[in-house]
Amino acid sequence: MHEDTVLAFTNYVEQTAKLNGVTPGAVTSRKFTVAPAVEQKLEERMKESSEFLSRINIIPVLAQEGDKVGISVNRPLAGRTNTAAGTRRTPTDPTSTGDLGRYRCEQTNFDHALRYAKLDAWRHRPEFPNLISSAILKQQGRDRIMIGWNGVEVAAQTNLEANPLLQDVNKGWLFKIRTFAPERVLDDGALTGDPEAEGHVKAIYVADGVEIYNPAANDGAGNADTARADYVNLDALAVDAINLLDEWHRDDTDLVVIVGRDLVDDKYFPIINKAANTPTEVEARDRILASAKQIGGKPAVRVPFFPANAMLITSLDNLSIYAQEGTRRRMVKDEPELDQVSNYESVNESYVVEEYGRCALVENIRMAPKPAAPEPEA
Repeated sequence: MHEDTVLAFTNYVEQTAKLNGVTPGAVTSRKFTVAPAVEQKLEERMKESSEFLSRINIIPVLAQEGDKVGISVNRPLAGRTNTAAGTRRTPTDPTSTGDLGRYRCEQTNFDHALRYAKLDAWRHRPEFPNLISSAILKQQGRDRIMIGWNGVEVAAQTNLEANPLLQDVNKGWLFKIRTFAPERVLDDGALTGDPEAEGHVKAIYVADGVEIYNPAANDGAGNADTARADYVNLDALAVDAINLLDEWHRDDTDLVVIVGRDLVDDKYFPIINKAANTPTEVEARDRILASAKQIGGKPAVRVPFFPANAMLITSLDNLSIYAQEGTRRRMVKDEPELDQVSNYESVNESYVVEEYGRCALVENIRMAPKPAAPEPEA
């Protein structure tokens, strides 16, 4: 490192130590626990960096495993008990949820390194440590969104090349809906042909109000049969899917239909607010895109990293990320043998659906092509 870079790095280490109540030597020689005030500030900044994260719940919890916070009420409260007949009034918890109402926070590493050459190139900018910190924090937020939609396992050793959407880092919201509330999932239509056939793909066919030809359907003798799509359009599909919600949630005005990018044309999702020019404001890539049209009578939105061929009906505040307090740990290490400064950082977190009765997931949607016009008879 250039001497000016060494000075800047030393100042950065000293400031980090001061904020977290540890010695500068502790910052660079061992993992230290981020101070509660700093931890809270980091979570706030991460939420501010993404419109989607600002609309869901990011909740600190004390235990690594325990009962869900259950911030949404999942059943009606009104009723009456005939106490005159000796029946005791028995209040019950209206926030109890599925999957036994439990969560478990798993360790997530957010390690990163910066080469000496890059640090030297930025040494003339006294604010460069804050610029780097902001960029890293934004990416951590985007990683959380990616895991929430695509995570399916907690692997002992993750593989980014094999799982580019972080599928192996943690179990996300859609995985938990499939696992703990399969009755809320619609993932197959009637026109998918023989399930035992080679190359069979489960799918819900959707046509744009036209009769379609489904090559997977046949009469059992190899003769292709014509058939209508399972749903003529996304509105019909969404109206049907809403019935998967508990009845008392179906007319809630804060429900939205989250749709994948392959299901609707981009022209229906203009960016309502222009992207900000300052690094402290929300970038366009982290915005929720609202459609000018509704789907199934509910507002339609697009969110980052949501599966391209899926649809989810829920309210955004039904989705949570629990971060275990006191588990955000860091170590900043100068590694001259690699010509870089490395930051080792981790936190325990869990992706939680607060109330399964308030969501409906539709997957494996295939838009059906319009059939070719029949050839005229000779």
